[in-house]
Amino acid sequence: MFIVGFFVFIALASTWIAPVPTRSYAALYANEAGSPPTWRHPFGVEPSGIDVFSEVLHGARNDLYVGVAATLLTVLIGVTVGALAGYFRGIAADIILGITQVFLVIPTLLLILLFARIFSVLVFAGLGLTLIVLILGFFGWSGVALLVRGEILRVKELEFVQAERALGASTWRIMFRHIVPNVLSPVIVISTLNIAGYILTEVVISFLGFGDPNTSTWGLLINEGFTYIRTEWWVSFFPGLAVVLCVLGFNLMGDGLSDALNPRLRE
Repeated sequence: MFIVGFFVFIALASTWIAPVPTRSYAALYANEAGSPPTWRHPFGVEPSGIDVFSEVLHGARNDLYVGVAATLLTVLIGVTVGALAGYFRGIAADIILGITQVFLVIPTLLLILLFARIFSVLVFAGLGLTLIVLILGFFGWSGVALLVRGEILRVKELEFVQAERALGASTWRIMFRHIVPNVLSPVIVISTLNIAGYILTEVVISFLGFGDPNTSTWGLLINEGFTYIRTEWWVSFFPGLAVVLCVLGFNLMGDGLSDALNPRLRE
């Protein structure tokens, strides 16, 4: 949580603590382009004149935005679909389960790259990272839905649910007032891990050149430094280090939440 809190603080305060604005070429005009790490530029400068330290700070805000927003969208869709597929029976539930399984096995990354390129040019030009959030949320909900469905199949047969049903409670009250809150613990854990996964996915998308070239992200920085990796190694190294630490923090927090929210593990 300390690691995650550190990156959240950087993301929220990047506008004020970054030495230069996002995508600024000020160092180029100061004849500092391509310079290695110094006190003035702790993470060095790109050959184009962009300060790497400032871009890493700005990238933290944008990458966390993608990770958190896409996870919230994934959870919203996944919990809704999983609740419907787990509580109800019949053909409708089977159809929902079949659609979920289709989304689970499709090559998500390839489709994300395809849709990111098509939509950014033809339909949603100008949305930037929000387009990536929408695509990640649309294709990433199936795992959450299957998890919620399995938990609901277990919880809905417990005594307190049977008692509520005998008292005449409506289906929607039973589902969203009693069942769904009791299956949120594993959802919270998997959501934490999804944030880390979506940050990595955004890094891959930007590194491959399918992201927004006008928005500072860690993947874009790694992409820009890849050409000069033999000489200006700092351009890719520091954003790559930020990715490793941030993803590690969310994974460790997910493991900790799993221990804390699972009574069997606490024993």
